[in-house]
Amino acid sequence: MSRAGQSAVRVERDETEPRVLWLTLNRPRVLNAYDCAMRDALFEGLELARVDDDVGVVVLRGAGRAFSSGGDLAEFGTAPSPIRAREIRRVRDVWERLSTLPAVTLASVHGVAAGGGLEMALLCDLVLCARDARLMLPETGLGAIPGVGGTQTLPRAIGEGRAASLLLLGEALDGVRAARIGLVSQAVPAGRLDATTRRWARRIARLDPAVRRVLRESMRRGRDLPLADGLVLEKRLARRLGRQKP
Repeated sequence: MSRAGQSAVRVERDETEPRVLWLTLNRPRVLNAYDCAMRDALFEGLELARVDDDVGVVVLRGAGRAFSSGGDLAEFGTAPSPIRAREIRRVRDVWERLSTLPAVTLASVHGVAAGGGLEMALLCDLVLCARDARLMLPETGLGAIPGVGGTQTLPRAIGEGRAASLLLLGEALDGVRAARIGLVSQAVPAGRLDATTRRWARRIARLDPAVRRVLRESMRRGRDLPLADGLVLEKRLARRLGRQKP
């Protein structure tokens, strides 16, 4: 891989398939807890993917023993002011950027994915995880609620009933159960996670870019529409795709 710096997020091009961009959360000593430095570095990596039309797939993963343990509690309350903190989040809205990226997004999850770490993964189009991964949203036990979209993405992924139990009880799931209930796309043995991630990312990156973009747009825009409206959207996008073909 070719690398650009050793910051809180490593940004790397896949040398075999340069249309794949790897973003690796890089604070392994604290299980990739998410802090301001990681926010800024992740925003920059996502911005690179947004402006580079050659990027077809963005893979999000964690260095060391975990994907991400969530927000760094050591930073809570250290912002200069609530107003300044809100302004920074508005200007550098990492979660909006991740959820609206033109490229397909793939989270590769191992170890712990807790709180904002799991929510980050759920904002991606696909989630691969190790069978022994531990996924949880423990915020309610800390007197808070998920702040990175978990109350919205989780019910869409697994239904309101299952989502409510996970959100209210803070129960931890392993990768096998997470795959069984549809929380993740697939769970594989930990030793095969990296190879499977590479295979998926490269295969998606080699799809016709127009097909990839239209398919993704149809799924994203249609998920909150009534079925009849979603079918109309699909037909319209299919016609548009047909006009783009030689």
